[in-house]
Amino acid sequence: MAVHAAQGHGIDVERALEACASGDKNALRRIYDQECPRMIGVAQRMLKRRALAEEAVQDTFILIWRNATRYDRQRGAGLTWIYAILRNRSLSILRDERRLETDESPVAAEVPSEEEDPEAVMSRLSDGEALRGCLETLPAPRRSMVLLAFATGLSHGEIAGRVGMPLGTVKSWIRRSLLALRECLR
Repeated sequence: MAVHAAQGHGIDVERALEACASGDKNALRRIYDQECPRMIGVAQRMLKRRALAEEAVQDTFILIWRNATRYDRQRGAGLTWIYAILRNRSLSILRDERRLETDESPVAAEVPSEEEDPEAVMSRLSDGEALRGCLETLPAPRRSMVLLAFATGLSHGEIAGRVGMPLGTVKSWIRRSLLALRECLR
């Protein structure tokens, strides 16, 4: 009997990971159903914010799916491998968040109205050839979210309501877009 059954876990995580490596999406779903609540708790203790914890768990499951072929049961338990991915992803998010904690943010030449179209704001950005060029490399939905946040001053919650997306997704897209802009502007 697998170690996980002895620990009170419902599925054999090692077998599920091997099934993921073979392309079995249901195996990933079984791991998700069993471990997601516990993983969110672990990530939230590290990241201190539920939305970031949810992002870390989502990213972890993407990494599990993409890298399941790399799992080797001879090197350790499946849960150990999964939680190591979660820990590393959470630490990366913490590093990224610290880099974003700055007083500098793109500001429009004039304060736009809340109803103004984000693309209109982008066209008015002062000193903006480099920034405008980098913004244009972002997919339109992400560019709009960045502009709504930084040019119109909407909160992430307000943006989520306006675009009809979950708050965690909006925060994640904005954060990733800002990292892409930073790289582009270097």
